[in-house]
Formats: sequence, structure tokens, C-alpha cells
Amino acid sequence: MNDSDPGSDNRMTRRVFVTGVNGQLGHDVMNELARRGLEGIGSDITETYAGEADGSPVTEMDYRQLDITDQKAVHSLLGEIRPDAVIHCAAWTAVDAAEEPENLEKVRAINVAGTEYIAEACDDLGAKMLYLSTDYVFDGQGEEPWEPDCEDFAPLNVYGQSKLDGEFAVIGNLDAHFIVRIAWVFGKNGKNFIKTMLNVGKTHDEVRVVNDQIGTPTYTYDLARLLTDMILTEEYGYYHATNEGGYISWYDFTKEIYRQAGLATKVIPVTTEEYGLSRAARPYNSRLDKSKLTVTGFELLPDWKDALERYLREIGETA
Repeated sequence: MNDSDPGSDNRMTRRVFVTGVNGQLGHDVMNELARRGLEGIGSDITETYAGEADGSPVTEMDYRQLDITDQKAVHSLLGEIRPDAVIHCAAWTAVDAAEEPENLEKVRAINVAGTEYIAEACDDLGAKMLYLSTDYVFDGQGEEPWEPDCEDFAPLNVYGQSKLDGEFAVIGNLDAHFIVRIAWVFGKNGKNFIKTMLNVGKTHDEVRVVNDQIGTPTYTYDLARLLTDMILTEEYGYYHATNEGGYISWYDFTKEIYRQAGLATKVIPVTTEEYGLSRAARPYNSRLDKSKLTVTGFELLPDWKDALERYLREIGETA
């Protein structure tokens, strides 16, 4: 999309505040903003940017320390910066650790209260807000892809409930919002399934991977482009976004990772019950319907196999 498109925002978004830039997605969003010539201001909990050494932004980043669970600090910093839009990537994403009783309060402070404080500040400033959510807000049953405007919410775990409550916090505080649900995320700046499987593949002859959880991977580099497209418009609402290429299992994904990386590790398919290592319940059905993107005029993400090839090349893991 561009400024001449019917959905373009006539307020001419130029300054974008991004939370969670120490993570995979926030890092790539900052890079995308720089590529577009937009002013990006990044934030996270650490005093200085704490991304991987080889993952520094493509240009010098304006970085501000922010604890999003501090309501006064959120309002103060956003009031100082006065962004046109906020892309809220910061979140507690450790799904199993979220189930630990000692972490429950912190999970909700970050994913719910922190999100609400940012939504409040956006409303006060007249800024747009884009909130990243997850397929975990649904119950993960059946085989039909979840549509973005579906309201059959039934989270299976603490993480999913906290992200759903974060959605409600956004909706309840401002109208100028985008809620984008994603799944199976991987990027350069942080830990992810691909990096884990590569490490295992180099040290083991075989690996057991579940084949009854179905979804599609999402490359943060590609997603960052879409999110930037969105905040340049006023096409508010719910969206689902993953790479294209159909629905697969984690087993299928692992097989393709090893094929492209040139690893001979044997991949053994197992059911979720047979695998049995996760503390938090996982959805069987993570299929997300992305047709609304096309209807609204946004460009779909590339095929996930293409995304994987580019990612492996980026991190130096091609065959």
C-alpha cells in the first residue's frame, strides 16, 4: 500500500513507537520503518538495546527504556514522543513458564495491564495502535481455519487468556486499532523453533516432533512489512497473518528445515500425547484464515518455504 491507496491514512503517519525491540518482531519492525524512511522510536525493558550482536538495526535507533507495566512511565514517555502510531510487540511469550503460579501476576501485568496502559496513552494522543495477538485465543480444536472476526474465544492456557484479555484492553480503550493474530513466529533476533531444531539436528541422530498440531510459520521479516503497511492506513480491525504455502505440522516444518539446511537427522512423527513434555496445553488447530488481508488490499506474505530459505541464508545455515 502507499499514500495514494483508498485506505491510506490522510494524517500521514511518520513517527512510530515500537515496544519489545529486543525481540524477533520488534527488531524487524524497526528495520522496516528505517527502510521506509519513517521515524521509529524503539523501546524495551533493558537500559540499552539488548538484541543479538549480529542483529543490530540497519540504522542508528532512537531507543528508550520503558517498563510497560508502569502506567505513569507509559503515559509520560508516549506523551513526550507523541507518536502517530504504536506497534505493540512487547509481551510475555514463554508459554510453559506462564503456567507457573509464581509467574501468573507478572504475565498479566505485561500482557494485559501493560497493553491497557499503551492503549490509554494512544487514545489520549489520538495515535493508532497495532497489537500483536495469537491463535492461542481460540480453543485449537477442529480443522477449519480461524477467521479474524470469529468470537469463539476459549484459550487453552494462561498465555492465551492473557493475550485475549490484552485484545479486550485495546478494544475497550480506542477505536483506531489493528489486532493482528500470528502463529509459529521465527526471526533473526532471538530464540525460535528453527534455531532449536538446528541445534538438536547437529547433536542428535534423530528427533521426535509432533505431527498433530497444524498451522503455518510466520517470518518476522515478512510480517514487519505487512505491519508497516497497515499503520499507514485506517483499515482498522482484526487480521490474521502468517506466511502463505498451506497448513503444515511441526513435523513437516522440521523435515523441511533439515532438508534446506542439509542435515541428515531422522525426524520421527509423534502425537502431542506421545511427546508429553509441555506444561501448557497447545492448540491442535492453529490454521488462520488470512483472506481478509486480500479483501482489504494488503499484500500477503510469501510462501513459508521461501521464507525459510531466506532465513537460513540470513543466519548462515544453508546446505
